[in-house]
Amino acid sequence: MSDDPVLRVERELGLFMRRARAASAGVARSVHPDLDPSAYQLLATVARTPGTRASDLADLLGVGRGTMSRQVARLERLGLVTRAADPHDSRSHPLVLTDEGERRLEHARAGRQEYMRRSLDAWRADELAQLADLMARLNDDLVRHGERQTPAPDGP
Repeated sequence: MSDDPVLRVERELGLFMRRARAASAGVARSVHPDLDPSAYQLLATVARTPGTRASDLADLLGVGRGTMSRQVARLERLGLVTRAADPHDSRSHPLVLTDEGERRLEHARAGRQEYMRRSLDAWRADELAQLADLMARLNDDLVRHGERQTPAPDGP
């Protein structure tokens, strides 16, 4: 194993992302047994931006409109979101969570937050603040540098 700090960060982030994907699947199932993990992110985004249109969500999440349409239809079939009528544009159908969608999403969020609190309970407040600051800085740098170039699938 390399002592190169950049390689260590890359290795730890890779492990973190694999664990996050696995946890995401569990959180999605806690919302609804038939909910796809990627649909959980969509559901959470609708909760943060109620009344947004599916086409806007597709742009925001970086997916195609056809993919978004299928995901939204599935969330509707599960009774988690509904399309509202837009009084200003009859062609637009803003998305909102149903009462059941709100209840299930809040239950999943509470479970996820409790898991994080238990996992981090041995950390001091200043360590958590430093971790949050460093992660925010990393995310900002990844976005800024990602806009300039996209790395090859095998690495830099």
